[in-house]
Amino acid sequence: MTADAPVLTQVQAGIAWITLNRGPQRNALDIPTLKYLQALLDGFNRDPAVRAVVLTGSGRSFCAGADLAEWAEADARGALETYGWTETAHALMTRLYTLDKPTIAAINGTAVGAGMDLTLCCDLRIAGQAARFKAGYTSMAYSPDAGASWHLPRLIGNEQAKRLLFLDELWSADRALGAGLVGEVVADDQLHARTLDLATRLANGPTLAFALTKTLIREGAHRSLPEQLQAERAAGLLCGRSVDGAEALRASLEKRPANFCGQ
Repeated sequence: MTADAPVLTQVQAGIAWITLNRGPQRNALDIPTLKYLQALLDGFNRDPAVRAVVLTGSGRSFCAGADLAEWAEADARGALETYGWTETAHALMTRLYTLDKPTIAAINGTAVGAGMDLTLCCDLRIAGQAARFKAGYTSMAYSPDAGASWHLPRLIGNEQAKRLLFLDELWSADRALGAGLVGEVVADDQLHARTLDLATRLANGPTLAFALTKTLIREGAHRSLPEQLQAERAAGLLCGRSVDGAEALRASLEKRPANFCGQ
């Protein structure tokens, strides 16, 4: 893949790196980019060599959200409601949120609108000190359309979600950390190293157990405790029958670190 491609990818040591690379557009998401990202995630989800996924951006922006030039062009031809951005974005957000492999958003700069929503779909969020967060919707006289209204109340509570959405404030990395929007803030020049360290830990972990844990957390909000306990039992049986489950038991008995293969 060439360095000027709109999305850069690399798979190394079990980690799939996805880098948004539309510099002149501040890594904004047009329909071709949305579709390409979804296809990438589908492929990585099937690939046993991939055991963790990192999403980041090139340049000074993580992602500026929807491509407003594409939006304006659709509006000019009277196709704003039908040109398909929202449906395509929803498919990508769903794919990212439900991915079996653990995901990390390494937020290197400004994340606006759907760009912020991409980070919310990831399991873990690490922000560089220069990262900034902005919903962007109400300033365009628009309501959230890529998952913010679902994720934000769950992550930061209703009032903070409304503050971010209603007032369209620009939040610093430190404010995002204080509110619970991200889990960690590091110096900009340490973002890649810290992300690599965390992604390596995930890539060397029990991949099936991670996938089942993600499913339990995702679906648990809709269950009673007895129902969740039943789901946990079923997931535990699968883990116990896995190759990594057997390795974990052997390693414990032999008093050594487990060497997980991801199966």
